[in-house]
Amino acid sequence: MQKITLRTPDDWHLHFRDDDMLAETVPATARCFARAIVMPNLVPPVTTASLAMEYKARILAARPVNSTFEPLMTLYLTNQTSPDMVREAKQAGVVACKLYPAGATTNSAAAVTGIESLYPVFETMQEVGMLLLVHGEVTESHVDIFDREKIFIDTHLGPITEAFPDLKVVFEHITTAEAADFVNAASANVAATITPQHLLLNRNDLLVGGVRPHNYCLPVLKRNSHQQALREVVASASPKFFLGTDSAPHARHKKENACGCAGCYSAWSAIELYAEVFDQLGILDRLEGFASDFGANFYGLPKNEGTITLVEQPWQVPELVTLADGTEMVPFYAGKTLRWKLESVLS
Repeated sequence: MQKITLRTPDDWHLHFRDDDMLAETVPATARCFARAIVMPNLVPPVTTASLAMEYKARILAARPVNSTFEPLMTLYLTNQTSPDMVREAKQAGVVACKLYPAGATTNSAAAVTGIESLYPVFETMQEVGMLLLVHGEVTESHVDIFDREKIFIDTHLGPITEAFPDLKVVFEHITTAEAADFVNAASANVAATITPQHLLLNRNDLLVGGVRPHNYCLPVLKRNSHQQALREVVASASPKFFLGTDSAPHARHKKENACGCAGCYSAWSAIELYAEVFDQLGILDRLEGFASDFGANFYGLPKNEGTITLVEQPWQVPELVTLADGTEMVPFYAGKTLRWKLESVLS
């Protein structure tokens, strides 16, 4: 039986949700990740330092016994965010601010309209060393959904990185060759996260043979040439690209719906899904950098000291995850067989 031992990885982009959902999502992530960047798009959103610290306390209360998992908190930018709010958040231990264009994804209605109005906030973030995390899509209704990432680069992200060269920017969950090229060509202060779904799937997996709601996420899956471009940058072992699952839980009935929610709940198989990709590409020796090193280096945080071990033993991703209240969720890749399994959870 083959084994792979890695420095304990981190998830640099995920959604825990809140309240009763935390009892499911926090242990699912803590089983293999030491830290995670926690998205702030709750209802209401996490817009202040005090709200971030209150949310962090709820997450810590949901950790498994003896777990040392650390949530890394973020602030949700709105048109009301001020430079003083950024300074207060930095002092409280918030590590980044999240830019959602209004209407771009789940719970983003309160987000930013008129991105240029936030330039004074970006200036302060650059000054105090607060990272900017970007959902990079325009939201104008006339723009084709498959072109929204590319157009965001041209109209917003390029100008932001030019105006604030010392601001660290993470282009989150990139989906296109244009995004990969932009990050590669940008300065060392620009990086990107890549999800398992955008490495494993393309839009055929969403649309061919009927719409598959559990593969629906935002940004939406793109054509196979874009999927291949993402696999190539992962294989390149560039430190500009690192692990961010964008794990996003939704109840089954909200996904299997005439207006189904966007998001793939990948937490319970996250590291195994990435191992599947790296195995397919014949680069398992590069998984540790992507999962455990590059993100910590970019955020300026120490690398984790522990390790995890993956064992080559095929297993099937569960068809359902059931919450304590009986709510059903369908995990990403449900029913499919993966080749690698986290050793500590083997039965």
